[in-house]
Amino acid sequence: MKRMILYFLLLVGLFPVSARERQLRRISLSQRNDATFLENACSNKRLDLVFIIDSSRSVRPYDFEKVKEFILTILQFLDISPDNTRVGLIQYASTVKNEFSLKTFKKKQDVERAVKRMMYLATGTMTGLAIQYAMNIAFSESEGARPLRENVPRVIMIVTDGRPQDPVAEIAAKTRNSGILIFAIGVGRVDMNTLKSIGSEPYEEHVFLVANFSQIESLTSVFQTKICVQHMCSIAQHGCDHFCINIPGSYVCKCKHGYILDLDRRSCSIQDLCETEKHECEHICVNTPGSYVCQCYDGYELEEDGKNCFIVDYCALNNQGCQHECINTEDSYYCQCHIGFVLNPDKKTCKRPDHCALKNHDCQQKCVNTDESYFCQCNQGFTLNPDKRTCKRINICSLGKHGCQHECVSTEESYMCKCQTGYILNHDGKTCRRIDHCAEFNHGCEQLCLNTRESYICQCSEGFIINEDLKTCSRADYCLLNDHGCEHLCANTGTSYICQCIEGYVLQSDGKACKRTDLCKLVDHGCEQLCDSDGESYVCKCHEGFKLNKDRRTCRNQDVCKSIDHGCEHICVNINDSYACECHEGFILWNDGKTCKRCNEGPIDLVFVIDGSKSLGENNFEIVKEFVLGILDSLTISPKAAHIGLLQYSSHVRTEFTLKQFNTAKDMKKAVTQMKYMGKGSMTGLALKQMTERSFTEAEGARRISANIPRVSVVFTDGRAQDDASEWAAKAKQSGITIYAVGIGKSIEEELRAIASEPVEKHIFYAEEFKAMEEITEKLQKRICEDLKNYQETTNRLHSMNLLSEEPEASTLAITDVLSCSNFAVHHKYLFKEKQLWTKASANPSDDKKNLCKCENLTNFQNFATTEFRKLIQQLEEMSKRIEALENRLRY
Repeated sequence: MKRMILYFLLLVGLFPVSARERQLRRISLSQRNDATFLENACSNKRLDLVFIIDSSRSVRPYDFEKVKEFILTILQFLDISPDNTRVGLIQYASTVKNEFSLKTFKKKQDVERAVKRMMYLATGTMTGLAIQYAMNIAFSESEGARPLRENVPRVIMIVTDGRPQDPVAEIAAKTRNSGILIFAIGVGRVDMNTLKSIGSEPYEEHVFLVANFSQIESLTSVFQTKICVQHMCSIAQHGCDHFCINIPGSYVCKCKHGYILDLDRRSCSIQDLCETEKHECEHICVNTPGSYVCQCYDGYELEEDGKNCFIVDYCALNNQGCQHECINTEDSYYCQCHIGFVLNPDKKTCKRPDHCALKNHDCQQKCVNTDESYFCQCNQGFTLNPDKRTCKRINICSLGKHGCQHECVSTEESYMCKCQTGYILNHDGKTCRRIDHCAEFNHGCEQLCLNTRESYICQCSEGFIINEDLKTCSRADYCLLNDHGCEHLCANTGTSYICQCIEGYVLQSDGKACKRTDLCKLVDHGCEQLCDSDGESYVCKCHEGFKLNKDRRTCRNQDVCKSIDHGCEHICVNINDSYACECHEGFILWNDGKTCKRCNEGPIDLVFVIDGSKSLGENNFEIVKEFVLGILDSLTISPKAAHIGLLQYSSHVRTEFTLKQFNTAKDMKKAVTQMKYMGKGSMTGLALKQMTERSFTEAEGARRISANIPRVSVVFTDGRAQDDASEWAAKAKQSGITIYAVGIGKSIEEELRAIASEPVEKHIFYAEEFKAMEEITEKLQKRICEDLKNYQETTNRLHSMNLLSEEPEASTLAITDVLSCSNFAVHHKYLFKEKQLWTKASANPSDDKKNLCKCENLTNFQNFATTEFRKLIQQLEEMSKRIEALENRLRY
């Protein structure tokens, strides 16, 4: 009887049947004979192996210990080290617990010790969750798995004793398709189809079923053989379309999920059995490799027929309309609210308890409910008193935090911004802009519309006057409108009038009276420069700076520097009929226009604008401070010499010190050394705005524009600004400030060029690394010195020419030549440069005198005079532009 029972258990417990039993017996015999061979085969074996152990409540503690012994036996044959076999261990029940990962232990004895310490979980059976954890986490490179490119075999050995409580087929297929070999070991009443959905193919090599945990040790030699054999996929040219799967002594090709292997056993084709077969699944059909399985929606479970579904979670159906929580009961459900809420009469929606309505809160203005109580709150514009119930008004305008550009007006609940007359509030509700009446109204002006404070007026272009309707314009007849006083003729010009004389007369110096043409214009006087007539005779004269020669007609240049006590400390330079003082290299001319000082002793108003943004870094900020100190060393700091200010900016702008704050280099260097790093954003445009509007004002120490002191700014930045820097850079340069742009690292060249003064190439300094700051410091010191020298020389020269205080006049000489010939007289009136007289018209003046009335000579004279006149006009235009530019710089 006992023998029959034993046979029955063997028939029920072991699968596959007798063929598998014979195979196990052969393996058991082979195990004794080939133990030494297998140990050698596992030596130096490169393998990533993860055990997944079922620790559900159906596994008894005694059986759990058997599984641990099984693992320890497998470990005996493995060559465990970081370069050979790495081992990880996961146990699962209702949750997954990672006992140790592939990278945790490097020695076999440490792995064995961790296996022995493993504790029994005794809850549910989430097999699919455990396999998914192994695929996504346990076999990741961060957990110790070697990269796929190294072709190290990845193996899972899973032991389970019951039906999984979650889907396993799909996740197991994904795991196998990722190149992981799965050995599935079932113990007891495990469904063979479930094991096959987990294990790799062929099933006879990777899926095993034993009757109880005591028999699991019989598989030790089987796994020793399968694990230690050579993995052919890593050494053979398998040609598999998708995946290559190792089998003992060979390999098979495997397709991705949703594909089937073609007849050549290498290529793959798409297969969708849910579409091609009548699956009869009530809810969901899911393809598996070579088959399909039925699944149910959330809240349902599959019937025993594997196709139909029955409800197990009522709350899974859209939460049954419960606003907060749905609670399942044995045969129904009920709704429940979160803490701090109560259920409404509809038994589904929730509301907060209204503590303010239930209690006498005594709040003066507002009562606000909380989860368990309430608190008092005030309306906007009020603040809570210490009693936490009554309120008092906040005067935001008096606090100075309103941000209004013009005026702040308190209201009942808050405040509002208001603009001055002639301005309108912008969309931000704080800043103001001038009302453009001309743009906002149909002004009707024919030519020009000019805004006034409260309205507008029409104006006319130059040469026109406004009509009585105050809108249309008529061309102005200045001769008719004015008592011009012209003796002969009055001629209108574009903006005024001039007096003219009839032929044979010339205009007197008063610009109104006329007198007959003097002898100098009637005869060939031969004077080289000037002819002075008294009506009866004439004499030749020279321009200032020239002397009359003995022939009483020609002139020679007079060396003013040698003829007068010029007082120049270094060099005297003749300029036409005057002179100017200049200095040797490295020196600049002082304000008196005579004495010289070294360029670093000269007066200058200099403001540093320093980038203190986060991208700079504290270490580099210290280098920037050394850069500033280097520039200071090149200047003489005193009330009459250099005034220095410094701004630092990031998300906002901070004035470190103004132009008037320090009078000595020692105090200024101390302030630079103690300057704190801001380390936030990079608002370069905002910094340039403050520099332009405030730093160069007399209130902050800048000297008056009339003093002709150079205004210079050194702007340092290490990257792109977070606002527009070009607008305020342009305004600064228009106001007469010279800007040097210094950029390091990520600085954008386009932005530096927009900031720097013209010519840009002389005002930009850029380097990729901060180690070049010392070189930039030397270049900038030299450039500032050169520009200071040029500025002072230009200013002194203009002073000597009286161009800074008077309107420019053409430096020309008016000469009227009258060619008296026997049969005609031709009048010529030209403007000549002071040095360009008859000596250029002819190499032999005596010959010209003899043939002056010849047509050829007359034509040549006319052509020469016309050319010289055009050159003079061009030079006058260029001088006017330079004077206008200088006046603009002095004005702003």
